[in-house]
Amino acid sequence: MEEKTNKLRYTDLYKTGVLQQRAVEMTKKLSNCNLCPRNCGVNRLENEKGICNTGRQAMVSSFSSHFGEERPLVGRYGSGTIFFTNCNLLCSFCQNYDISHLGRGVEVDDRQLADMMIDLQERGCHNINLVTPSHVVPQIISALAVAAGEGLKVPVVFNTGAYDDPGTLKTLDGIIDIYMPDFKFWEGDLANETCKASDYRKVAVRAIKEMHRQVGDLKINNEGIAMQGLLVRHLVMPGYTEDTRKILHHIASTISKNTYVNIMPQYYPCGEVTRSDKLGRTLRQYEHGMVIEYAQTVGLQRIDY
Repeated sequence: MEEKTNKLRYTDLYKTGVLQQRAVEMTKKLSNCNLCPRNCGVNRLENEKGICNTGRQAMVSSFSSHFGEERPLVGRYGSGTIFFTNCNLLCSFCQNYDISHLGRGVEVDDRQLADMMIDLQERGCHNINLVTPSHVVPQIISALAVAAGEGLKVPVVFNTGAYDDPGTLKTLDGIIDIYMPDFKFWEGDLANETCKASDYRKVAVRAIKEMHRQVGDLKINNEGIAMQGLLVRHLVMPGYTEDTRKILHHIASTISKNTYVNIMPQYYPCGEVTRSDKLGRTLRQYEHGMVIEYAQTVGLQRIDY
């Protein structure tokens, strides 16, 4: 049975002018950028750059119909992914290191970004999947205002590392249909070692709570396609299965046992950790098996892996 959604969407916000107004308001914030918890305070309207190394324009490394995402996103025709260049988190083990750290990509304006969204919808993609979007929220809203005026209507996915400011997320209420945070770390030492964000847990807990408040549990239609809701990812780190257990317990006890959780085993050492004693190896099969069993023990009902 198809699950119903009753919230206003970005298409409704466009018709009332709210989407356009939010684009204007968020663009002003670039003059003293505090979009994310890094709070760099640089004037990105003048092309000053902080930790995310992104100025006035968003940068895109690629966009395509992607078939490597979760089943409810991929469906028959793929997830319409737009990979944004640079990142506000900068994990040392990033599997897209050339994009997030080395800045591979090109600057795009609102028109070009909107054209990408429309093109992906015309290819039949079931959604627009914004990958690493936290540092370019104003540019995304501005482009959506253009695309919505030209008939964009598929769900929009916010595919993030969860290092997001709740105030910025509140601006996205009604704009984002599906939040897909990767809840990466629990212990501050690991977060500090890999991305210099010892406050990661505090930030991610608040951010994911706000995401769930906006969209609720993941809703899937009769064709098996996600239409709205929260989908949490977690990449299991070798030697840190206790970290994973704490994250899974938090999701089950604080967010919802009905949260769709993808417990991912595909960690491999790359980026800056290839010679690390702890992170310089792949995940062992038994480590992944242990945390899957634990997820079931704490009552999580929708587990992907």
